[in-house]
Formats: sequence, C-alpha cells, structure tokens
Amino acid sequence: MPEITVNMAEGRTDEQKAGMMRDITKALVTHLGVDAEAVVIQINEAPLAHKMKGGQTFVERKAALAKK
Repeated sequence: MPEITVNMAEGRTDEQKAGMMRDITKALVTHLGVDAEAVVIQINEAPLAHKMKGGQTFVERKAALAKK
C-alpha cells in the first residue's frame, strides 16, 4: 500500500487539494500498477509563518511580492 505525504504551506482550497490527491492517486495506479483503494495520501500544511525559503518566511516573501 503506497502512502504519500505532501508537505506544503497552507492556502490552497479543499478543491485544489482534492484534485492534487486524485492526480497523485492516478499516477500511482498508472505507474505502480496498484489499485486506487490501496493508495493513502496525507497533506501536512504549515502556516506561512512556519515555513521559510531563502532566509525569509513565506509571510515575508508574500509581503515582498505584494510590494512589487
């Protein structure tokens, strides 16, 4: 049973997350030959203030983009 964990910053809609999980499931069915019922996907979301890239939190990055 494949189990996939997706770590990402919060902010996507439930519809976006469900679509992503469906696409991942389809990919595993296609490429691994497993049954969709065997696929487990979990999303771990972090607040923007709890994720950092390039020395800036995602809150800081978002604010910098808004200034442009």
